[in-house]
Amino acid sequence: MRLRFPLLGLALLALLAAIWGGWLRIGWSWPALQRSLPLGHGPLMISGFLGALVSLERAVALRKPWMYLAPGFSVAGGLLILLGAPTSLAATLFLSGSLALVLIFIVILRTHLATYTASMALGALTWLSGNLLWWLGQPISQVAHWWIAFLVLTVAGERLELGRITRLPNLAANLFKLVVLLALSGLATSLWNPAAGVRLVGAAWLALGAWLLRWDIARRTIHKPGLPRFAAICLLSGYAWLTLGGLLQVIHGPVAAGLYYDAVLHTILVGFIISMIFGHAPIIFPAVLGLPIRFTPWFYTHLALLHLSLLMRVSGDLLLVAWLRRWGGLLNGIALLLFLAITAATILAGRRASARSEPATAWEPTE
Repeated sequence: MRLRFPLLGLALLALLAAIWGGWLRIGWSWPALQRSLPLGHGPLMISGFLGALVSLERAVALRKPWMYLAPGFSVAGGLLILLGAPTSLAATLFLSGSLALVLIFIVILRTHLATYTASMALGALTWLSGNLLWWLGQPISQVAHWWIAFLVLTVAGERLELGRITRLPNLAANLFKLVVLLALSGLATSLWNPAAGVRLVGAAWLALGAWLLRWDIARRTIHKPGLPRFAAICLLSGYAWLTLGGLLQVIHGPVAAGLYYDAVLHTILVGFIISMIFGHAPIIFPAVLGLPIRFTPWFYTHLALLHLSLLMRVSGDLLLVAWLRRWGGLLNGIALLLFLAITAATILAGRRASARSEPATAWEPTE
């Protein structure tokens, strides 16, 4: 369906708005454009962009028109935030989008029940639960842990699916299930005992990061040249950030604001999740858009900038150095913009090569 193109465009608009809102939140005194933008940074990034992207990928893969309701509601919620509409209206649309994604996974589970599909379905359920809590008026500092679980469990399920060819030992498969159970138990516990629950979730992410570093197929593909090596570096570095994020969460517990809160959230949301996007984009975008993306060594530019800037940001958080944190946050956003620019350039290069009926070549910038 051609609907995927405007939906992806609106999701990218939410990403751009979330980047600008994040810069405002971190201390850059620039025009707000919309008063609700700084406070909308988290919902725009999680639901307006990432939730819409995950939902759109599923809708395109399964080719059922009703499934486009999931990304449709999500991008509509993002638009309401951009327009300054009441938060309750945006929360309602995000809640509807996550409910539609849960229904999509019910269809998937009925046809293919496996550990990896169950992990992704549980991720969708945590997104729905987090959106419900936000709709009911809970603070984002509490809701964020449910939103993070949505993304982490989705990625973990996808990696487990791709790792089926390695035939994981029973020990690894059982440990994976225990980690997921620990995360869900922590989320449930956090509703009445935040100190214990958030630390349990942190312990789960710490264990999951170690699990992925030990058993993910990226340990093998890193020895292959080109895109497989680039993707493996994205993945393995992301797993390291997930491990650190889990450790920080265990140490600091349920912080609601401030520098430690920033460090806990962004080690996972930027270090882990954005690294996963960088590594999977050359696969996901062609599947969604039907347009080729060819690997170029220039992909390492935005990856290196992402990790360097996040190291600056987290160091500023933990050492209480505000200017270092602020500049790290600025460069985080620039890394994302650079990723979009390079990806768009490779798509355009691929289209031009296809139009000439020649093999697509990797894009190289002009001097």
